Amino acid sequence: MPIYEYRCADCRREFEALVRSSSEPACPHCGSRRLDKLLSVFATATAAPSQPAFAGGPCGGCGHPDGPGACRFE
Repeated sequence: MPIYEYRCADCRREFEALVRSSSEPACPHCGSRRLDKLLSVFATATAAPSQPAFAGGPCGGCGHPDGPGACRFE
């Protein structure tokens, strides 16, 4: 059963619904069947290696809340 995203044409709310081939989805808020199917956005994995938190170098590149010179990577 695929999950689809919809926007209700009557109340304009967006929602997701599990849809079987024999069923017709309805808005969970107002019950309307006048729906617009939305494009779903999905996550993908990247092959690029992640950078460590201190990639900019010690003392200023790690984002320590106490500012430059306070980091522990010295």
